[in-house]
Amino acid sequence: MLTCGPALSFVRCLLRRKIITLDSLEDSKLCRCLSTVDLIALGVGSTLGAGVYVLAGEVAKADSGPSIVISFLIAALASVMAGLCYAEFGARVPKTGSAYLYTYVTVGELWAFITGWNLILSYVIGTSSVARAWSGTFDELLGKQIGYFFRTYFRMNYSGLAEYPDFFAVCLILLLAGLLSFGVKESAWVNKVFTAINILVLLFVMISGFVKGDMSNWKKTEEYLINYTVYVENLSSSENVTSAFGVGGFMPYGFTGTLAGAATCFYAFIGFDCIATTGEEVKNPQKAIPIGIVTSLLVCFMAYFGVSAALTLMMPYYLIDEKSPLPVAFEYVGWGPAKYLVAVGSLCALSTSLLGSMFPLPRILFAMARDGLLFRFLAKVSKRQSPVAATLTAGCISALMAFLFDLKALVDMMSIGTLLAYSLVAACVLILRYQPSLNYEQPKYSAEKEALAGSERESMASESQISMLQGHSFSLLTLINPSTLPTEQSATMVSFLVGLLAFVVCGLSILITYGVNFLANLEPWSIGLLAALAALLAIVIFAIWRQPQSQQKVAFMVPFLPLLPSFSILVNIYLMVQLSGETWARFSIWMALGFLIYFAYGIRHSTEGRPREDDEDSLDDHSGDDNSCLGKSATPEKNPLRGPNENKDSSESAYFITSERTSEC
Repeated sequence: MLTCGPALSFVRCLLRRKIITLDSLEDSKLCRCLSTVDLIALGVGSTLGAGVYVLAGEVAKADSGPSIVISFLIAALASVMAGLCYAEFGARVPKTGSAYLYTYVTVGELWAFITGWNLILSYVIGTSSVARAWSGTFDELLGKQIGYFFRTYFRMNYSGLAEYPDFFAVCLILLLAGLLSFGVKESAWVNKVFTAINILVLLFVMISGFVKGDMSNWKKTEEYLINYTVYVENLSSSENVTSAFGVGGFMPYGFTGTLAGAATCFYAFIGFDCIATTGEEVKNPQKAIPIGIVTSLLVCFMAYFGVSAALTLMMPYYLIDEKSPLPVAFEYVGWGPAKYLVAVGSLCALSTSLLGSMFPLPRILFAMARDGLLFRFLAKVSKRQSPVAATLTAGCISALMAFLFDLKALVDMMSIGTLLAYSLVAACVLILRYQPSLNYEQPKYSAEKEALAGSERESMASESQISMLQGHSFSLLTLINPSTLPTEQSATMVSFLVGLLAFVVCGLSILITYGVNFLANLEPWSIGLLAALAALLAIVIFAIWRQPQSQQKVAFMVPFLPLLPSFSILVNIYLMVQLSGETWARFSIWMALGFLIYFAYGIRHSTEGRPREDDEDSLDDHSGDDNSCLGKSATPEKNPLRGPNENKDSSESAYFITSERTSEC
């Protein structure tokens, strides 16, 4: 008769969580040399790419009109929700790995690999597409001579491949990979220079817009737009003619158009998550990472808001050129030569965006390789304390993509990886904040030693109460009126509720997306299903809110729990559902390749499947790779943070670090 032992051991391997120790922070092999200003510049440069020069024109003309400023405001608020979740994890777990690491310490190894594998895809496609955009922009300045030459002599007539191999983009990526391999400090300095130039150009655009702008462009009447439609379409009469440019005013396409524009503008704020990959390269990460994320999002919102306002003030929204809105706008107001300054700013923005895409990619590869989920050679570090093997590998893969492939069809796959990471980080914040109170080792070098000691004594004083509460069986009463202190039971309940929340949000998003016609026709079944899902969503959020939160404080904590992370999950999943079926089909192929690597290599070599004392040598020792997932149960993990006064049940105290890291290379 077969036993379930091997199956249970296999499941434990998929769900095992990463232990973060103080020793692992002390022994970081990367150079701690980045400041808070470096992180802000990195976040702004990565997020405020060339889209600020193009996106505002596209959305204003097609969706929002002058109300694009409101679209950017809504998109910024939605992005800040995800940013705050990243900021809390940056304060809790100041290690390299971003969403991959945050998922690993919370919900287990399989979800962590899925997150990391998708982030790799997002950053590879992002790097390649930005490099080709840089090449195309530079070619425009040279009169398209480069493109003409390669189309003539190196044309590729194959489906799925680019029109011609982009040698310029390859050289650009390899040059950047070399810079990043040389050292993070030098890369940060270059990024700050290009970001500063980009910001100065955008300030010039904003000031010019407010100087040459005309408020009447925000007040066009519907009658005026009807007459303009007659003129454009060469009609003989304006009778029974509907305006092709909306109803005029500040919201010519209505509030629905403003919301549609906000959905597009949301992607303009993607990029701040690269800050979360610098946990082992920044001084005081528990304060610098939250400040860097929030400040960079604020700066980016102000830039998008100012540029879009200036653009729609300089010329009517229906005259905006979608491909090059700012140069055409300056021509419209009589400042034609300003387009050259815009071109310089655009190239600087593309450069910082390229660096922002390339910078986190090797750090995700490095973190996954160090944990044993990807090939070990990717965890090699140079003498200058840079992940050189991962950086050069990432550069070669990205260069190959930019060299051969048509990336337009693949760009939407970037969104899946990023939105999935945002959703998981928000869910992990919900789960962690409702865990039982944890005991902490007192950091000898911390100025907060006395406060932490008092917190530990208070936690130990309530230990007996927690033990009694954990023995209570589950009932509806305990769900609505739980104990005042979090227990294992309440934590398990929150984990279940978060999973149910994600399931309900998926159903709601699918209904709103694919059942919109039924809802518009007030079909009874669609209205009833919508009401039921909305009510269930509210009940789940209320049930989570009723559970007791952990009393442990960190440098930054997400406010308005559980509403803010729940809404972030809703926004991210809704945007994922909007993506096309072809995109999901390509995504499934990528995931199949990832699962092949994980189950053939990662699950066998994971450092979390080894005894704790072997971790230090795990990168150099390749013997004994076959661990418990292949047969016998795993060696019990030791708690690395257990102090002299802690009991043996405080097994999760290693998941959070409360002390600041200030060491430098």
